[in-house]
Amino acid sequence: MRILRALIPPKKWQLAVIVLLGIIAGLGMFIMRESNAVSYLGDDPKTCVNCHVMTTQYTTWQNSSHSNVASCNDCHVPHDNFVKKYAFKAKDGLYHATIFTMRAEPEVITMHKPGQEVVQQNCIRCHSPQVTDAKTSSWIEGHYGNRTDRTCWDCHREVPHGRVRSLSTVNVSLDKPSEKEAKEAIVPEWIKNQMNQEKPE
Repeated sequence: MRILRALIPPKKWQLAVIVLLGIIAGLGMFIMRESNAVSYLGDDPKTCVNCHVMTTQYTTWQNSSHSNVASCNDCHVPHDNFVKKYAFKAKDGLYHATIFTMRAEPEVITMHKPGQEVVQQNCIRCHSPQVTDAKTSSWIEGHYGNRTDRTCWDCHREVPHGRVRSLSTVNVSLDKPSEKEAKEAIVPEWIKNQMNQEKPE
């Protein structure tokens, strides 16, 4: 700091710091706006399709039995406490943003280990009567241990996203009157704007 003060007169040094802070703040606000970062603080499932590679996950959830009772965050985010919820969202969000920005997303998206643990805990949280009720033990081969020592989707593979979940396998018009309406419902605003700009006059 002393070296900087010696090299730059006080008024110029202050101006340089103000300009630098302005550039950082401006870039930060630009990135926040372009990434629609504020939307990630809420629980709206449409936030998940800000990133177009999640379209199949959104569409398959939208047409599942869970769409009327659970949002994406109900299953994919911890519900132990407020701090853990937002810490997980931030960590997971930064990971997803990095993969998407670097165009490193796989054709078929699968959950990583921490995400699997969270989903498993949330399955049990919502469905604990089915997991712990002694009456249901006769419906499942084995005993209570067999219902808790493996993941729920080992058996319930179609819930809620279906078995085949690649970018090229899901018809986005499953429950919409027309394919055009379906695409409009799930295409993020920034992609619509870019498509409109690229249309020839």
